[in-house]
Amino acid sequence: MAELVLGLASSHSPQLSTPAEGWAMRGERDKANRELIGTDGITSDYESLLARTDVKRIAREITPEKFQKRHEQNQKAIAKLSDALYRAKLDVLVIVGDDQQEYLRDDNMPAFCIYRGSEVKVGGGEKGITGQLLLGYAAEDRMAPTNADLGQHMIEYLIEDEFDVGSSKFLDANKGGRSKGGIGHAFTYVYNRLMTQDIIPVAPVMLNTYYPPNQPTPRRCYNLGRSIKSAIESWPVKARVGIVASGGMSHFVVDEELDQMALEGMRDKSVVKLSQLPREKINSGSSEIRNWIVVAGAAEHMKMNVVDYVPCYRSPAGTGCGMGFAKWS
Repeated sequence: MAELVLGLASSHSPQLSTPAEGWAMRGERDKANRELIGTDGITSDYESLLARTDVKRIAREITPEKFQKRHEQNQKAIAKLSDALYRAKLDVLVIVGDDQQEYLRDDNMPAFCIYRGSEVKVGGGEKGITGQLLLGYAAEDRMAPTNADLGQHMIEYLIEDEFDVGSSKFLDANKGGRSKGGIGHAFTYVYNRLMTQDIIPVAPVMLNTYYPPNQPTPRRCYNLGRSIKSAIESWPVKARVGIVASGGMSHFVVDEELDQMALEGMRDKSVVKLSQLPREKINSGSSEIRNWIVVAGAAEHMKMNVVDYVPCYRSPAGTGCGMGFAKWS
């Protein structure tokens, strides 16, 4: 029987693959965002957010020296996760990520969807705001194998366990979404930044973290993770399986308090604490914390180690991303 032997989680913000000298430019682009969720839970435009921000405190966080230090921290953490991925000698990797209308669109937006096709197109050549290729990204698109057998098995198991999970067998190039017929950026990040050596066959699990009205609750996400673990262990194949969450933590406004609440709940394996995360805050980019919660539920039998937490501010209003990196083993 298969065994779940490793859990990983990583932020996937493009800021991770942007040189430190490009961070301030990303901060400038935040000024056009009219749906920034502040640390007070209020959604507003940039100017209103700036008026509510402790600008003196944030000014100390957005110096070139801080940008460079935190960029280096991020790269070291990504390298540690990549090393852990290959040390585990996995046969299959389950990737839990959110699709931001790249493949799943308003015509059909399931809360959960598992891919059961035999391969996916992985995007390459992704460019940053300076027009240069993002750090660590492949120059060209490519096809990568998936484990259709595990995907099919998880769907069947979750249905029996009363999760009404969606099923997808191919990616439709005619949909015209951001992914251009490929798997979404949450999954592309894992291929480009964590799979730095051989490609490991994957089983993609897509969550609707972003879009009301059918975003799953933190409790539902944790229980989904538990069920995925049981599905893996009931798969009648001798295989070492890992699971990774792609996305999070707080963004597009850094909310260190929210991130620490989430990390504490996952470390303590506390569904109660995770259920108490302020629901108005886990929307937009911060909604991707749900991906982490799924992995925390799946890896409940293992110990969580936070490899690093790096609050990456990039503008005077406190916009940016709370970069998190974690390992369960």
